[in-house]
Amino acid sequence: MSSADDSSRARAALLGSVIVTALLYVVPYGPLLAWPLVLLSTLAHELGHGLAAVMVGGRFESLVMFADASGLATWSGEVSRLERAFISAGGLAGPAVVAGLCFGVGRSSRASRLSLVLLGIGLIAAEVLVVRNLFGLAFVGIVAAACLGLGLRGREAARWGVLFAGVQLALSVFSRADYLFTATAQTGAGEHPSDVAHIAEALLLPYWFWGGAIGLLSVAVLLLGLLSFFLPARRPVAEA
Repeated sequence: MSSADDSSRARAALLGSVIVTALLYVVPYGPLLAWPLVLLSTLAHELGHGLAAVMVGGRFESLVMFADASGLATWSGEVSRLERAFISAGGLAGPAVVAGLCFGVGRSSRASRLSLVLLGIGLIAAEVLVVRNLFGLAFVGIVAAACLGLGLRGREAARWGVLFAGVQLALSVFSRADYLFTATAQTGAGEHPSDVAHIAEALLLPYWFWGGAIGLLSVAVLLLGLLSFFLPARRPVAEA
């Protein structure tokens, strides 16, 4: 397959993902069908916290998810104020980062397959190591199985899966943006200070300032991901 054909297939898959997503919100029972897709952003958010904690030398202790699309990640470790803020921001930027990566790898069917297989393996590891409630175990297990199934099934199925997930996560950056401007978070485990409140406590300045800053960062990450998707593929150069 030529690079032009592959690029055309990638753009068709992205357009199809956008159309299917739009239909979910206008057809009967569409919002109910879209509910598991909202949970994808929760998973990306909570994993973002945990992975950010690991990056600064902390320990990712547990992850729980609830049917109301809320979740909670816990971590431990001696970290600085700046590192604490980074961990909180990791969850807020998580959906945008994963969406940007989905757009980046979605232009290649081979990269899509490899990414899904690696993600599926990583989610299985998360099930064993950090997921701590029944609903979370069930949902993460389903996502892991879907990733492995699409990744092993075929190139185009994998590409469609990656780009469809990217569209859902990109949409969540805007549909759930109100969380960036609240001081408290209501989860299935009760009320807690919000992530932006934690950042404000660590770095000063009001929580809404950090919410706006992370919102702009998330949009920038999405734009970079889309730019990488639409940039023309490099052509091999032959030398005599």
